[in-house]
Amino acid sequence: MDITLDLIVFVVLALFIVASSILAVTTKRILRAATYLLFVLFGTAGIYFQLNYSFLGAVQLLVYAGGITVLYVFSILLTSSEGDQAEKLKKSKLFAGLIATLAAMGICLFVMLKHQFLPSHFEHGELAMRTIGHALMSTGKDGYVLPFEVISILLLACIVGGLMIARKR
Repeated sequence: MDITLDLIVFVVLALFIVASSILAVTTKRILRAATYLLFVLFGTAGIYFQLNYSFLGAVQLLVYAGGITVLYVFSILLTSSEGDQAEKLKKSKLFAGLIATLAAMGICLFVMLKHQFLPSHFEHGELAMRTIGHALMSTGKDGYVLPFEVISILLLACIVGGLMIARKR
């Protein structure tokens, strides 16, 4: 296997995402966990840009890294007092989490080794914005109108819930 710049960038981004993910779930400070989540989302956007999925990378940066993380930070700051820390996990819960993680890794490894993944054939290059718009807003089998509307209702419920919690204080 040839070592190319693309491979090096992918490995660096993957290690960055893995390290940030581990830090996000192991830190005791809730605000730091949200910051590490932001780093994970930036790394994911970097992988999208490396794969020439510029639209998906831009959506990742704008919607997830920009909007959702800011929403998380606001909800954390509105609902928790200064210096809130996550509770220390009991050893039984830590052991159960470790067992579940190892089982999931074993299943993934089994699937990757047992099945032959055939390369997919697709056209390289950018899609026309009209094609993306039709795919997002069509109501057919491959349309995304219903998931788009469900996500917008979920975000609205999060905003209303955050306002209700802030209003009680």
